Amino acid sequence: MGYVINRLFQGLMVIAVMAVLVFIGVYAIGNPVDMLISPEADQAEITATIARMGLDKPLWEQFLAFLNGALHGDLGTSFIYNEPAVRLILDRFPATLELALAAVLMAVVVGIPLGVIAGLKPNGIAGRSIMTISILGFSLPTFWVGMMLMMIFAVNLGWLPSTGRGQTGSLFGIEWSFLTGDGLAHLLLPAVNLALFKTSLVIRLARAGTREVISQDYIKFARAKGLSEPRVILVHLMKNMMIPVVTVLGLEFGSVVAFAVVTETVFAWPGIGKLLISSIVHLDRPVIVAYLMLTVMLFVTINFIVDLIYAALDPRVRRKESA
Repeated sequence: MGYVINRLFQGLMVIAVMAVLVFIGVYAIGNPVDMLISPEADQAEITATIARMGLDKPLWEQFLAFLNGALHGDLGTSFIYNEPAVRLILDRFPATLELALAAVLMAVVVGIPLGVIAGLKPNGIAGRSIMTISILGFSLPTFWVGMMLMMIFAVNLGWLPSTGRGQTGSLFGIEWSFLTGDGLAHLLLPAVNLALFKTSLVIRLARAGTREVISQDYIKFARAKGLSEPRVILVHLMKNMMIPVVTVLGLEFGSVVAFAVVTETVFAWPGIGKLLISSIVHLDRPVIVAYLMLTVMLFVTINFIVDLIYAALDPRVRRKESA
């Protein structure tokens, strides 16, 4: 229990510190009034708009008002849409979530088998080729790959749609693209683009895990017992090398959600990343702050869950924290 409370306190401290940094960083840059008020507006209209947005108060008063609202679940009202910023983000979150899930699923399905092959045959042609491909995945810019995918598969070949989310289906009152054929077609290219970097990461993790596990005594014992090579790999090797892979993927999932901005912009995917870019262009401060704060809370929550899983699997972690 002490370990859980300690981790929970650390997470709350991170959120509190980030709230101050995010608010000051966003509210100290630019003047949204210049973006939102017509150049022909008179001084009375400008003053009324500034007062309505609460921008006429000192920064510390604006922060206290923001903090008071945040404690009640209110992160401000969008200057552009005149709607609660949290609602705007949550309305677009399912689009980003399914894109992130599709990308992570692709990374797992493609990256783990390739990583195991590269680990089992590190000096072979297959192993070297796979590692070369993984280097390309790390090196190629996401926006460039996205445009190339769009040009080849959407423009030249005409196999897939280039932009948008396509037709959606409803599940639990939420619209999802994967429930329709048209939605899946629209989802494929952005998901592949977003999955490229993570696939390279999974390949390297799986390769390193395979190289470490393959030399262990229980693998040698399993082979000595006469077990078939597929059984040794699928049961004994995979079960043990997947622990670090799953852990890192859990932490990386938050980054996939948070940093899908480039992919969503290239493919005009209506998720929170595209909303963020639009909000930055128009200096819609409440939406920017709400996005960053929700992202921080997502990372903190995922790290908290991973820490709890680690503590459950390894009691030494709990004892070390309690000492």
